[in-house]
Amino acid sequence: MPYPEEWVQPGREELTQIGFEELKSVEDVDSVLTKDDGTVLLVVNSICGCAAGKARPGIAHALDQGPRPDRLTTVFAGQDTEATARAREYLKPFPPSSPSVAMFKDGKLVFMMERHMIESREASDISTDLQAALNEYCGAPQEV
Repeated sequence: MPYPEEWVQPGREELTQIGFEELKSVEDVDSVLTKDDGTVLLVVNSICGCAAGKARPGIAHALDQGPRPDRLTTVFAGQDTEATARAREYLKPFPPSSPSVAMFKDGKLVFMMERHMIESREASDISTDLQAALNEYCGAPQEV
């Protein structure tokens, strides 16, 4: 059973206010994650405390520091259940995890931060790890 929307809305807004697009249907998820060009950051958002106190602040900080993916997207676990289930199909072989952060490059999953990598760490550590992935996969091409 989904959480009451008034509980979820602040967590949604924390990401949409910094440019994330909510994927609320299977069609939304497929239209973004089946593209084979560019970079997509997907956040499986959650109502839990580690999403609020660690994941979302760490993500926001990382995005302020340097390269950004072409698209910022999110699904909300426990709320947008069909969209979240579809997104998790693209995250295999990783088990369902929320919150979590994934990056796709040219249609391939290239980075995954699971809940166990979030809940026991600080937002600054999450930001550092995500910045490294953003630099690797979204940075400007190196001249040779």
